[in-house]
Amino acid sequence: MSSPATSAQRNSRSAGHAIVAQLQAQGIQRAYLVPGESFLDVLDGLHESSIEAVVCRQEGGAGFMALAEGRIGPARGALPGVAMVTRGPGAANAMIAVHTAYQDATPMVLFIGLIPMRDRDRESFQEFDPKAWFGSTTKRVWVLDDPDQAPSVVRDACHLAVSGRPGPVVVALPEDVLVQPCTAPPAAPRALPTWSGLDPAPVLHPLASATAPLVVVGGDRISAAGARDLARWAQAWQLPVLSDWRTQDMLDHDSPSWCGFLGYGGSPAAAELLRSADAVLFLGCLNTDVLSSGYTPGADGRWVGVVGTDPDLLGHDGNVDAHLLGGINEFAAAAAAAEVPRQRPWAARTAQARAAQAQFATPRPDGPGWGVDLGALMEDCAQRLPEDAVITYGAGNHALWAQRYLVHHRPGTLVAPRNGAMGVGIPAAVAAGLIHPGRRVLSVAGDGCFLMNAQELAVAAAAGVRLCVLVVDNSQYGTIREHQERHYPGRVSGTGLSNPDFAMYARSFGALGLSAATTSEAIEAVAEAFAYDALSLIHLRVDPDLAGPAAMR
Repeated sequence: MSSPATSAQRNSRSAGHAIVAQLQAQGIQRAYLVPGESFLDVLDGLHESSIEAVVCRQEGGAGFMALAEGRIGPARGALPGVAMVTRGPGAANAMIAVHTAYQDATPMVLFIGLIPMRDRDRESFQEFDPKAWFGSTTKRVWVLDDPDQAPSVVRDACHLAVSGRPGPVVVALPEDVLVQPCTAPPAAPRALPTWSGLDPAPVLHPLASATAPLVVVGGDRISAAGARDLARWAQAWQLPVLSDWRTQDMLDHDSPSWCGFLGYGGSPAAAELLRSADAVLFLGCLNTDVLSSGYTPGADGRWVGVVGTDPDLLGHDGNVDAHLLGGINEFAAAAAAAEVPRQRPWAARTAQARAAQAQFATPRPDGPGWGVDLGALMEDCAQRLPEDAVITYGAGNHALWAQRYLVHHRPGTLVAPRNGAMGVGIPAAVAAGLIHPGRRVLSVAGDGCFLMNAQELAVAAAAGVRLCVLVVDNSQYGTIREHQERHYPGRVSGTGLSNPDFAMYARSFGALGLSAATTSEAIEAVAEAFAYDALSLIHLRVDPDLAGPAAMR
């Protein structure tokens, strides 16, 4: 005869269901997943929950969708994106998104199903060590061996992902633990730090005393109000503002202080602005490798201030003379309320830098080659896109035109990989359409980048996402060929691609698929695609000898 169940056991639920309940308590709205038998009980918990289970076609795509959620979701900065994958091969596929989230400082929680505890260390089917795999590229890896810890582990994982320097966290779930009863009640979400009373004086006074000050902004945490405060402060002080690489949505491009972006594809004038500054404030970002063009314009020898939430300044190169540990939005509000310096000797420098950026961002003919002139096409897209449109792109030469010529007017309108991962653009765009269903989403993809996660168009088609994809087809890995031409002239090898008919591929998903081999055809196709209220794709044929926008060559 079995013993009577205790009160706690009668009121318990499975650990898998407790995980879902805790995610709901945290405010998570979507979980991007590729299902696996290793976490069936979590899937069962999602069945009747308020969390939308977005079923993806490959784990890397699911991870990149979670990356986009953490970057542009409605609770950006306060909640991580969530992805769920299975053990072994599934976890391996998801690794690319975890690395991207780590280097991009974007909050993400990846749940990975594991083999049963009883099968550990026997080289069982799809066994792997999550701490060994992910320990060097996450903030922490948990293995849930105690079902009663399910609520607290999920709570702590969500908090850790967004606190301090944001980043990815992994929670590994043994299959047999998930079905065991969890008697622990749901855990109250942990409060994020508050930065009220932040005194901006330690960084404002050195800027006001400089002759060539500069503000560099970055990260994902600025709010709409914070962006307005930043613009108001910079304009009142007549300060030049540059953005970190692929964070061009931090400041309205119509602001008289917007002077461009740093990093790959940025203007020489922006790099010179950083090099010649005698006081630099890094706001939400740091003096890192790509931003500084390989650490060449070193920070030593001038005043450097940092405002951000990372006490360790991971990745920063050079000296730091003032470090304010606090939120970018709170700082921007305090700075906007500060007294404006009577003397602003740098005002002319700001105006000149702004003019240089405007000239840099004005499309010029790409050259005498054949095919679509991407500069002219981006100019047309920029005029058609509404202010709240979300733009995504991955890694490759195709992104040079998008990041240079497309404009941003508010935060949360750009998702692009700062670690240079290919394949981000399409899943990020699909997630953007799910997160903001009423907004236009444009993804600019290279032919190589597109096919790395093109299968996620199935998710967009099924959900009716309002997405337009531009596939730039130069039939090669263009960035690598450019490096080959520079270092091994005349010896192009291993970079050519044989491509399908991308428009036909899109039509196979039920999307509007169009093709263009000339600029006029491309502009007509964009007009048709933007008038179409669902998934569309335009196959753009371009000259393979076209390495980048004309003024860059």
